[in-house]
Amino acid sequence: MELPKVRRVVTGHDASGKAIVKIDELCANYREGRPGAFVSNVWTTDTMPADNSGQDDKGQREGKFTMLENGSVFRIIDFRPGVQQRVHRTDTIDYIVVMSGEIDMELETGEEVHLKSGDVMVQRGTVHNWINRGTQSCVLAVILIHANSVVAGDKTLTPFG
Repeated sequence: MELPKVRRVVTGHDASGKAIVKIDELCANYREGRPGAFVSNVWTTDTMPADNSGQDDKGQREGKFTMLENGSVFRIIDFRPGVQQRVHRTDTIDYIVVMSGEIDMELETGEEVHLKSGDVMVQRGTVHNWINRGTQSCVLAVILIHANSVVAGDKTLTPFG
């Protein structure tokens, strides 16, 4: 299977402060995050609020879940059929758009939600796993923004995985 062809357009400013297109290309910096899951960072930030100054391509930074405390990551994830299980929780709020294909999101209780192309999801620091039982890749656009650890009752729920 080939990797998703997602066009990445990034604007910026020239030396006189005029708006310009800095990058217009297909996402190419995919890496295998776990067997069967390929990740390409579109853009990352490491401050809140974000700093729109500078000329660096912040999509070239690897970034795990977020760059640093108060950061964000915008990425494309290609989950292949049979992707390796990875049960995890992050200290982020995640905005997810299913761009193509279908996937199941499983919670720690065993509850599953089936998502298909066009569906959106907000993941709020819950323990979850992604399962692709289909025959085609599922491509997600995911924006992860640093969040405080979840507190439920009197217990702080820490990230793992």
